[in-house]
Amino acid sequence: MLAVRPIEATPAGERGAHPLAGRTILQIVPELQAGGAERTTVDVAAGLAAVGARALVATEGGRLVGEMQAKGGVWLPFPAAEKNPIKMLGNIRSLSRLCAAEKVELIHARSRAPAWVALAAARAMKLPYVTTYHGSYAGASAVKVLYNSVMARGDVVIANSHYTADLIARMHPFARGRTRVIHRGTDFSQYQPAAVEPGRVSEVRTAWNVEPDQPIILLAGRLTGWKGQRVLIEAARLMKAEGRLGDAVVILAGDAQGRDDYVRQLDRQIADAGLEGVVRRVGHWTDMPAAFLASAVVTVPSTEPEAFGRVAVEAQAMGAPVVVSDLGAVPETVLAPPQQTPQERTGWRVPPDDAPALAAALAEALALRPSARDALALRARRHVEARFSLEHMVGETLDVYAALLGQ
Repeated sequence: MLAVRPIEATPAGERGAHPLAGRTILQIVPELQAGGAERTTVDVAAGLAAVGARALVATEGGRLVGEMQAKGGVWLPFPAAEKNPIKMLGNIRSLSRLCAAEKVELIHARSRAPAWVALAAARAMKLPYVTTYHGSYAGASAVKVLYNSVMARGDVVIANSHYTADLIARMHPFARGRTRVIHRGTDFSQYQPAAVEPGRVSEVRTAWNVEPDQPIILLAGRLTGWKGQRVLIEAARLMKAEGRLGDAVVILAGDAQGRDDYVRQLDRQIADAGLEGVVRRVGHWTDMPAAFLASAVVTVPSTEPEAFGRVAVEAQAMGAPVVVSDLGAVPETVLAPPQQTPQERTGWRVPPDDAPALAAALAEALALRPSARDALALRARRHVEARFSLEHMVGETLDVYAALLGQ
């Protein structure tokens, strides 16, 4: 069970009892599939259950429902992914009735469409309302900006990075006084090399058809253009042409999620570059600690801003060198020059959409001597443990709830 740090405001007469014990908190998210918002929903539900609160999650379902329930959360089947305006009006009434029946005391919304429903229900029932700004929510038109603004309308608006907080301040200045940065948290009890049995690493290599001594360059992310797969393929082509790739293989681990045209583009680019068998699509992979441990280097070559840098944090925790785009929030998670000396780095930052720079950084990471790699891994783990732990994220979120409930 997740250990959550105690909140200092616990009354003297109730020492040992958490201020949220017995309280009912509802989170709403479209689905509990893989993703940052979904994973955080499960983590916070587990934290609430651990302190004796009722952790309700209104969602349509998904692969993480079973895990959430096993950790003490309660699934309330709800059409939270609905975007039809007429049906959303009906959802407001349904959610209000659900909150009344379950005696909900606070609502936390994590996605735009259900956030509009939750905002109306919370205001109608006079309940505290929290939002988490999980993504960049790009939108140039006034209508789109208005639609996105619901994520800045919470009584407290949680930003998952300083980059996101700056974005909120620029796009929705009315929320500046209510925004609080709480970085995404990682469960470092799972993401540590000692927790991964050697057989799990062997399973990764066998499934990906990689020899035990072959270096792996890993990009873990859904197959979509802005995740940078095409930049990585071009970087691999350059590395091969310059004799810097060696016998390394490039693994693209992630779901296509229906983007068949993009997948065909990737396969054509791989073939045109003469990298068939070198660059491999392996689909979604569940055991990410083992995947990171198996990798010689992990890259996050995004071409558009990431709202956080989960993959970079998890990879650093597992001791894998990381190469990331110097864009969005990911740089907040990786120490690198010029802000730090080369001896203090925990990874590499490169300009986005710059295949030659990516190739150079990947080659440098692959060429690390064992002693240098071990030193970098130690620095990286200390860095992420101090700033991006699951316990810190959950504790800070529960602080927000307790403050709004007057505890």
